Amino acid sequence: MARLDHSPKSLDIVNLTHDGRGVARWPDGQHAGKTVFVSGALPGETVLVQQTTRSRNFDEAKTLEVVQASPDRVEPRCPHFGTCGGCVLQHLAEEKQIEAKQGVLLDNLQRIGHVTPQSLLPPLRGDSWGYRRKGRFSVRRVEKKDKTLVGFREQDPRFVADIGECHVVVPQLGFKVAALGALVDGLDARRDIPQIEFITGDAHVALVFRHLQPLSDADQARLAAFAAEHGFTIFLQPGGNDSVHPLSGDAPQLSFRLAQWDIELLFRPLDFIQVNAKLNEAMIARALELLDVQPGERVLDLFCGLGNFTLPLARASGDGDVVGVEGEVGLVQRARANAEYNGLANAQFHAADLAQDLAAQPWLKAGFDKLLLDPARSGAIEVLKQLPLKRLKRIVYVSCHPGSLARDAAWLVNEAGWTLREAGVMDMFPHTAHVESIAVFDPPKKG
Repeated sequence: MARLDHSPKSLDIVNLTHDGRGVARWPDGQHAGKTVFVSGALPGETVLVQQTTRSRNFDEAKTLEVVQASPDRVEPRCPHFGTCGGCVLQHLAEEKQIEAKQGVLLDNLQRIGHVTPQSLLPPLRGDSWGYRRKGRFSVRRVEKKDKTLVGFREQDPRFVADIGECHVVVPQLGFKVAALGALVDGLDARRDIPQIEFITGDAHVALVFRHLQPLSDADQARLAAFAAEHGFTIFLQPGGNDSVHPLSGDAPQLSFRLAQWDIELLFRPLDFIQVNAKLNEAMIARALELLDVQPGERVLDLFCGLGNFTLPLARASGDGDVVGVEGEVGLVQRARANAEYNGLANAQFHAADLAQDLAAQPWLKAGFDKLLLDPARSGAIEVLKQLPLKRLKRIVYVSCHPGSLARDAAWLVNEAGWTLREAGVMDMFPHTAHVESIAVFDPPKKG
């Protein structure tokens, strides 16, 4: 392997990658013209860098000094910026972050999907700080430091960032990361706890401690005292997801409200919920507006989870039926319970692996007028190819990965004849490079 050149070099940054790094080219020497990805650098800047990795097609480097700053550069709010891998765009002005994400979406649609929306939807934005209500802290005992680290992964994912606070996590927890780290460091089982998941409802913050060995009575007492002091609800996870249980007694019910539709969603500590509460409500409102469900229409909601879209759709559709389908049986059970809890008799739910053959599924034969789907990162190409698309009047596609959306859009437009009418980004994860988006497809014109 070729040796790295550690001598500082000046580079002009010409672009931004999908993961928030600056793009440049070596100006001279043996590798002149070779692409370099530079962490901590923005387009239009001249920076002094040090090479960190070398590969055949590109190199990587880190910023040592900003010689000429971009007018879009701002002072990062978090003291751990540059080390923690959670928020790589804090140095870029917020309005420019969303512009960059829109550029990533359009680039993916054009480059991967060979499609272009007829028009762009205005970006959706919610809270940009203290918004993250669900996530996972890694835990690692570092003997050389004589310390147990609790935090997100560093930009080098082999390491856990040594952080004392997090400005994007909900404030009830984000400013208590140091206290959480001290708690774990004082446990007998500090070497046997690999992660702590957190999830926040409207009234409660829940922490789920994964532990590889049974916890001593003393450790359980320490956890209980910490929970009482800081107002947290603590769960233990000795095995798989089904092993999660309250530290003691009956835990309070976790829930959040969707006020615009007078809906309360009940959930369990490891369930999936959208991380940004305000953006989630704005996203639901936009999806419903774009679907434009008319009286009596039937709507299919795929990858429905707890009913985050399904139940507002059922409330808004009046006499129309809404059918939600989800692969995880436990989520389907809780979605049904949520429909009953909110008095919504026109929402039905089914469990099905949407990546497999669906020919025998009775819900698929019922027929629908409109489709909403919100798949995982892998996208929805398998289910799209099985749907009876000819009856559908509109498709609204919510995406957490622009690459899979572009691939699926390519099939819908170039193979099935649909039109990509509108697309736009939604800033679910401000200060990160994550791109959440929404797209609207219209059916082929008849005749």
